[in-house]
Parts: sequence; structure tokens; C-alpha cells
Amino acid sequence: METTGLENKVRQVVSNIRNLPTPPIVFHQIQKVINDQKASAGQIASVLQEDPAMSVKVLKLTNSAFYGLAREIDSVKQAVVVVGIEAIKNLVLSASVIDMFKGKQLDEEYQEQFWRHSLATAFCGRIMARAFRASGIADPDAAFSAGLLHDIGKMVISCFLPDEFAQFREARLQQPGISDHLIEREVLGYDHAQIGGFLAVQWKLPPKLGDAIANHHCPAQSLGGNMLAHIIHLADVVARRTFGNNNIEGGSLELSPDALAFLNITEEEVAEYDDKLRAEYVKAETFMAMAGISSGPAHEGSQKPE
Repeated sequence: METTGLENKVRQVVSNIRNLPTPPIVFHQIQKVINDQKASAGQIASVLQEDPAMSVKVLKLTNSAFYGLAREIDSVKQAVVVVGIEAIKNLVLSASVIDMFKGKQLDEEYQEQFWRHSLATAFCGRIMARAFRASGIADPDAAFSAGLLHDIGKMVISCFLPDEFAQFREARLQQPGISDHLIEREVLGYDHAQIGGFLAVQWKLPPKLGDAIANHHCPAQSLGGNMLAHIIHLADVVARRTFGNNNIEGGSLELSPDALAFLNITEEEVAEYDDKLRAEYVKAETFMAMAGISSGPAHEGSQKPE
């Protein structure tokens, strides 16, 4: 199938979904204000305060172990000043997406595993982005959001396309060694990454973020050598290797040679992120509470990070 035809199919599939969640108004308002280079912390805080529930979530995350601040932040404006404008935008995006899908309990066990893996990938992406920041533009907060959303197309399929999800699961039982996105393409004619990438466009997310979601399985196809796509590819594999996440993404755990070359990193160096991720993942508790899952091991059968 040609790219244009595939894009049309994905667009049609997503467009036909009724009641597909969209980000809250406050997210788009904040994005608009942040895009104004003259915007102040006070202006951003004023927009955020129009959504009291989101303000509470942002304060909880700002004061959580995720940032490890030495003092408690007690106002949204202070949070914007301390953690930064881009960080606030990505926290709002993360909290919004978790909220959007939290009530869709069509398969509770699958969704819990989904969020655990998504958070593990997000934390690993954040760690890697810090490491690669010196060699290129890699924003840790953007990497966290991309990691959290990299598989969001799977949530769309499982929640809103139950017949297609059942077909995929049946095919997966017959092909346990094949990666999920390849099975999806074979059975459905599209995959979760393509769904996620189109969703990012619909939600008006930053192009590099949408590109990373769409190409996390094939980072060499990312636009203009998007570093974020390569980082999220590595983070996805590390998260699965570290926490044994075969219920969410079956098949190969191989790293893309293109991603290794692009980031100038060896497989041995990537393997060192296993322990780093275990140490960092203990900071996920506040996010897991938002997703309605208990804190603990990232995936069934794994050891709780010490």
C-alpha cells in the first residue's frame, strides 16, 4: 500500500471513531501562550488556573519525586518559574492524555500494563535525552512526553476498535515471535504507530513529537533525522528488556542499527540504561496514581525497582 493510501486509511479509521478523546481546552490554550515568545510565567499560570483540576495535578507532579525539588511549590506560577515553561507544557500534556483514556476500562489488565510500559519508556527517554543533550537538541521533558505517548495508538485500538483488537490478539497468539506493529499491518492494514502519529496531528502536538510517535519502530524514517524518534526507539526497547514487557509489545527486542549510529552509541552502552531506568522508575508513583494503577513493579513478573 502506498504511503498516501495508508495515510488516508489511517485518517479514515481515526475519523470514524466516535467519542475519541481530545486534549482539554487548557492544553491548547497553554500551547498557544507558550508559542508567544513574550509570554510570562504569570500569563501561563493564569491560563492553567482556569482549570483547577489540572492545576492540582501539575502541582502534585512538580512536588513529586519526579523533580526532587528541595522545597515545596505551593502555587502554579511558582511551578512555572521553577521547572520551566516547556516542562509545564509537557506535564499538562501527560496528565491530559492519562485522564483522557483512564476511564476506558475495556481491558483493565492490558491497560495497566500499557501505562506501566509507557511510563517506563517515558522515564528512560528522559534519562537518555539528558545524556544526549550535549551532542544535539534533546529536551528531556519532550522525551518524557514522547515516551509516554509512543504507543498511544494501541490504546486507541484496544478501547475504540474492539473487533480489530480481537483480530490482532488472535493473530498474535499464532505469531508470538513477530513484533506487534508488523502483525497489525498484516491483519489491520495499519499499525499503532501510524494511528498515534495521526492522532498527534489531530491534537496539534509539536511536529517532532508526532514524528517520534509515528516512527519509534523505524527511526530512520523520521523527518530530518529527528533525534527524539531515535531516543524513543532505544527507550522503548530498554523498557521492555528491563521489565520484561512482552504482554504489551511482542516480538523482537533488537535495537535499530540506524538509531545506534545516529546517536553514536553501542549496544553495550544502551544496556547500561537498565539499572539507570530501575533507579529512576521509583519516581513514577504520582503518574501511576493519576492513571489509576497501584505503584509497584513496572510489569507483571518483574522486580520492583529498588
